[in-house]
Amino acid sequence: MIRSWSKKIPTGLVVGVVLGIFGAAAAAETRPLPLGAPILKVILAADATAADGTPVAATESAFDLEMLKALPVTTFRTSTVWTEGVSEFTGVSLADFAKAMNVTSGTMLMYAVNDYVAEVPISDAVEGGPILAYLMDGQEMAVRDKGPIWVIYPYDSSPEFQTEVVYSRSIWQLVKIEFKP
Repeated sequence: MIRSWSKKIPTGLVVGVVLGIFGAAAAAETRPLPLGAPILKVILAADATAADGTPVAATESAFDLEMLKALPVTTFRTSTVWTEGVSEFTGVSLADFAKAMNVTSGTMLMYAVNDYVAEVPISDAVEGGPILAYLMDGQEMAVRDKGPIWVIYPYDSSPEFQTEVVYSRSIWQLVKIEFKP
């Protein structure tokens, strides 16, 4: 009788052995894998060359909702030109997200599920600025309701957030962010 050893060894142990074989350094260079369904893909574009002259590879990460919720939470109330009345939005501030990705300059290309792309400068990622909202009025947003992620600026807090440029950056159904130098 042939027995399958994989049914008796926990998956975590197998992953640990594989990581041990290939080295902890490789594991440290990558972000944790999402445990739930990935909702956001993040690409960090490569710099032209490293200090020693070698090319630097781009990195790619995936985030599930729980990974986003583990980042610092920002909540504010604002009206939008797409909804009625004032709503409460909760998510991770773009400033905290850029900081978590170790990005301080450049631009972000933000992609929606329908291939709409918005170019957002890192200079928008400031305290009191936009958030990657995953809750509206305390509820997760379905794709049909502009979710699961909607870039929301605090429109009511300042006239600078009430421009066509800012509205064009307020991308909903966000599925990918590409950080460019």
